Amino acid sequence: MLYLWIKALHIVSVVCWFAGLFYLPRLFVYHAQSQDSISQERFVTMERKLYRGIMGPAMIATFIFGIWLLSLTPGFLSQGWMHAKLTLIVLLTGYHHMCGAQLKRFARGENTRSHVYYRWFNEVPVVILLGIVILVVVKPF
Repeated sequence: MLYLWIKALHIVSVVCWFAGLFYLPRLFVYHAQSQDSISQERFVTMERKLYRGIMGPAMIATFIFGIWLLSLTPGFLSQGWMHAKLTLIVLLTGYHHMCGAQLKRFARGENTRSHVYYRWFNEVPVVILLGIVILVVVKPF
């Protein structure tokens, strides 16, 4: 029963983390298109609150519950699909921190990228999520 509660909390944490990972780069698209200082200041505030208030805590909760699940099912660590999933999680964590670095550039007024770049940048977590879900559900290797 404990396993199912931890799994449910892990899934909720993942959903919250991905919600932020999908939305923050979309805010970057709009921020890159904004011209006036009022809009730019508003985006800086929205981005900071999303990153620090939702994405960071959700990522930490995802890690805590995920590690807890692995401690309850250590046999998964010997399976190839879990190695691939953990690799994707490392990449996703890097993406998360890239978002944080970009957020700081926007806050300093140092963004040099166009809204088109951020539209493509926004697709990265979609691809990673697709890979993770397939690995967890199908367990192809």
